[in-house]
Amino acid sequence: MENSGLENFLLIAFKPDNIPIGAMLGFVGFVFWIAVRQMIAHDRLIKQGKKEKIWDEMIK
Repeated sequence: MENSGLENFLLIAFKPDNIPIGAMLGFVGFVFWIAVRQMIAHDRLIKQGKKEKIWDEMIK
């Protein structure tokens, strides 16, 4: 019986050499999400005419 695509992916992904790569991808996704959240907040401040408050938000 042949493995399905998902089974093949999981066999490769959970090999000991590949686990750190998966963790790194998760971490990069998390940091990217934080950056996008901050970008949206800063864009809102700019639209509200509060551009000077961006620095205050960045150093919290």
